[in-house]
Amino acid sequence: MPVLFLNILKVLFIVLLYLFLWQIARAVRANLGPVGSGRSGRRASEIVLIRGGEGKGERVRLRSSGHVIGRSEQADIPIDDPYASEFHARVGLADDAVVVTDLGSTNGTYLNGRRVGNTPTPVRKGDTVQIGKTILEVR
Repeated sequence: MPVLFLNILKVLFIVLLYLFLWQIARAVRANLGPVGSGRSGRRASEIVLIRGGEGKGERVRLRSSGHVIGRSEQADIPIDDPYASEFHARVGLADDAVVVTDLGSTNGTYLNGRRVGNTPTPVRKGDTVQIGKTILEVR
């Protein structure tokens, strides 16, 4: 009987060790993002739809580094809006969530009608982000 008990303990230890290492691997992958060429995971499905301004109806796939939106031609997403600053706001991904950050614009950036600051603010699907007179929607 003692040999059977020791074998059961060994198997239990191996199972617990495996579960521990699996949890560590999941945590590392969550912080680093998906690995592999051509695989973009859930992040690639987040889309910004510009509903107002000159870029009406334009869709942009968000990249993890984010996009700067503004009136400047050097902005990642240039918008023709006299009420927008040259580099107005950044829309990107953080911790698998879409976030918007005001970049010190003159007229502010608004999420569902409320002004956001210069810290990343989470945005959910269907929320509207207003930059000047231009309205963005996350899909």
